[in-house]
Amino acid sequence: MNARYFMKVAALISTLLSGCALTPISHKVEVPTPAQWQNSPVGDTMSDRAYVAHWWKKFQDPLLDELILRALGANHDLEIAAARVREARSMVTVAKSALLPTIDANVNGGRQKQIERVIPVPGPQGVDLVVPRADAVSGELSLAWEIDVFGGNRLEAQAAAAQALGAEEGRRAVQVGLLAQVATNYLELRGAQRQTAILRENIAVQRERLRVLEAFFRAGLSTELDIARQQTLLRTTEGTLPVLNHLTALLVHRLGVLLGENPGTLEAQLGKAAPLPPALPKLPGLLPSDLLQQRPDLRRAQAEVTAAAARLGAARADLFPKFFISLSGGIGALSLAGLPSVAAQGIYTLGTGITAPIFNAGRIRANIAAADARLAQVAASYEQAFLTALEEVENAYVAYTTLRQRRKDLRQAVDAARRAYRIADAFYRRGVTDFLSVLDAQRAKLSAEDEQAQAETAVTVAMVTLYRAFGGGWDSHKQQGISSMPQLDGNPPAGERRRGKLNLVNRTPSIGRT
Repeated sequence: MNARYFMKVAALISTLLSGCALTPISHKVEVPTPAQWQNSPVGDTMSDRAYVAHWWKKFQDPLLDELILRALGANHDLEIAAARVREARSMVTVAKSALLPTIDANVNGGRQKQIERVIPVPGPQGVDLVVPRADAVSGELSLAWEIDVFGGNRLEAQAAAAQALGAEEGRRAVQVGLLAQVATNYLELRGAQRQTAILRENIAVQRERLRVLEAFFRAGLSTELDIARQQTLLRTTEGTLPVLNHLTALLVHRLGVLLGENPGTLEAQLGKAAPLPPALPKLPGLLPSDLLQQRPDLRRAQAEVTAAAARLGAARADLFPKFFISLSGGIGALSLAGLPSVAAQGIYTLGTGITAPIFNAGRIRANIAAADARLAQVAASYEQAFLTALEEVENAYVAYTTLRQRRKDLRQAVDAARRAYRIADAFYRRGVTDFLSVLDAQRAKLSAEDEQAQAETAVTVAMVTLYRAFGGGWDSHKQQGISSMPQLDGNPPAGERRRGKLNLVNRTPSIGRT
């Protein structure tokens, strides 16, 4: 009888499974993808993903390499992101557990006395009256299983897996930002130190000019107005020095925090002035469509689309019945005081159940509408994120091109100022001009060198910004794509990938009859 009952249950489940099929829901995200970058400068480019992953090493600065390595090992934002990844992966296990049966064990034991009653028990002196006492022990194993006929639990597991992938991409996005912050602060620090050295030299020149003017005034060769003007210029220049010292301290403190250390830890190591790195990385040569796989924030947006679409399917599954199987079995033992133990007969139960929604005041359909709205939100967020990524790259290209031209112009200005200084000095030595002309030429040279130092720093920082805009800083060339992520329609040749629109199609199961 029990075997026939179990076979009927299995036949019913097979019939239900064969009558239900999972049909795909397509959610298409179309993002206009340009064929090429509009503002990409002409120059030596590098499209190798491994090169982009380790762009900071191309500056050829061992100290920068050391700082980045220490930041990767101790930065707190990166630790927080890694903890979020572990949390999301644990939630995948929680979601997948709903697909399998749960087995629980239950053991009970106890003793009872009823003091208002007595029973006769044979003893050594005859029959004794004792208070009855019963010791009972029972054990039970129970199994419960929700059969995922319409795929709701499986879709929740897929959503959790997509969320875990999104958390991993979020960790990579934090890493990309961290590398760019460390490099930017380090380069700006070296630039500020160079400006400080030039400023100190400029102050020394202006003090010498003031001394000469005071000597001329005593000889009747200059006026008090000339001295007042020079004093004003000197004090103004000296007032810039505390600003640069303040900026230097801030940059050192920021680097210390980025490395997970106290703000003043790096003052001894970075306090000594050093030049900017001797080299620049090559320009990244990736296409606009390559951003989808290179930028972690876009990959995270793709994962969020996948998760939202899966949760929409899971919400729709709530419209259909749920099927359960339960099985339990156990055995117990009972012992009365003064009597032998009596083993209770083992028992088991096998049951099935069906729950179907009849009335819930619109809760299920409202939940479906909310899930559909969330899917629309993340899809729009993905489109916006991609457009923002394109904007960031184009802006980075414009900034790099502009600053590079400014650096070129200032280099020519420095060459001209140095030539003017040499001419003024030669004329002075020959007695053609006075010493003030030499000091003025030297001050102009130092001002031009200060502008050039700022331009050199800005160009190196612009290169860092460019690689950050491309998502450089992690080994994307080792990733072969994410199967659960939305993928490009088909696999067109490289030449065709550069034209038209990029269609992102996300397919997740939904419920339907066939």
